Amino acid sequence: MNKIYSIIAGLLMTASVFAQVPEKMSYQAIVRNGSNTLINSTAVGMKISILQGSSNGTAVYVETQTPSTNANGLVSLEIGTGAIITGTFAAINWANGPYFIKTETDPTGGTNYTITGTSQLLSVPFALHTKTAENGISTAQTAKLTGIEAGAEVNVNADWNATSGDAQILNKPTILAGTAVGQMQYWNGTAWVVVATTPNEGATLQMIGGVPKWIGGTPPPPPSVTNPNTGKIWMDRNLGATQVAINSTHAASYGDLYQWGRGKDGHQLRTSASTTTLSSSDQPVHGDFIKSESGNYDWRSPQNTNLWQGVNGVNNPCPSGYRLPTETELNTERLSWSTNNATGAFTSPLKLPIAGARGFDGQIVNVGYYGFYWSSTINSNGNPAYLLFSNDVTTISYGYRANGQSIRCIKNL
Repeated sequence: MNKIYSIIAGLLMTASVFAQVPEKMSYQAIVRNGSNTLINSTAVGMKISILQGSSNGTAVYVETQTPSTNANGLVSLEIGTGAIITGTFAAINWANGPYFIKTETDPTGGTNYTITGTSQLLSVPFALHTKTAENGISTAQTAKLTGIEAGAEVNVNADWNATSGDAQILNKPTILAGTAVGQMQYWNGTAWVVVATTPNEGATLQMIGGVPKWIGGTPPPPPSVTNPNTGKIWMDRNLGATQVAINSTHAASYGDLYQWGRGKDGHQLRTSASTTTLSSSDQPVHGDFIKSESGNYDWRSPQNTNLWQGVNGVNNPCPSGYRLPTETELNTERLSWSTNNATGAFTSPLKLPIAGARGFDGQIVNVGYYGFYWSSTINSNGNPAYLLFSNDVTTISYGYRANGQSIRCIKNL
């Protein structure tokens, strides 16, 4: 009794531009008999034809191979490496399609081909078009002919219907090339999406709402700079700045403006909203800048002088291991400058910019004219000390806690 065999085949073509064009295609197929049993660990005979124009078109290339299925009934081969019957694979003009691939299979390993399937190659690897371009057709033309963007990668799978013998080609996106060390991607049902990376050492990858996400870990230390004259280690930029200053009025180096004693809750942003309602706690339940235009000019009522004291101080906004400098530390830094003004501030190892301030009324003032840098020190009148400098002068002064001013964090040694 004759057996009826079926084949589920996949043509996988993933190509890009190489120094030498690969003149072959990878092909995989799973072979089953009429009882849907895998034909495993068996040599099969295969005849592969590339047809031009239609499913019954002219065979521009024909080859035969006798690969063996594995334990799972899977056979793998490379079209373009078999025994050639007609044409040469390298001579195919891929721009002159359409092209169809026809496979004929003998599950017994001979040439009595009982399984036949034909399907159109809706996409052709760009690298093969590059070969066509070498023969007089430009890369742009071949890309236009096939709808493949120059330099793009194409991943094409073909699945044979075991009942009808027809084939369907499904275009599926490939995983994108990495752009950063440690980058990973996940499939969201439509496309590959990059998992947001984290610099934190020891972070764990967790599934949250069906999406992988890095959680926890220890943040890396911030970039730092050492003043050889004072021996102190500081952050190399203002808190909230995106980069080190390249001059005194470099906007990207200005950073945020903190009200004295407040944590990193959003109020420090130069664009934050404002409110006139004072806070009765150390951590307001919002990120608004709190205006205080009378009394003791503090955002908190009653005042708390114990904020920002040391690396473990309440509301310390600096990174781990860093804290607000004291009045003495800021003044010692000032005395090490080459000149007692904004030029000396910028040419010092800290490269301090003149970032301006936010007044107790919520207005941004003196940007590009004055620098105001908080310390953690409170004087006998309850006012915090800060470093003030301009193009003309620099000094240690005392101000209102409701003012928004710059912070340059110092390492806690």
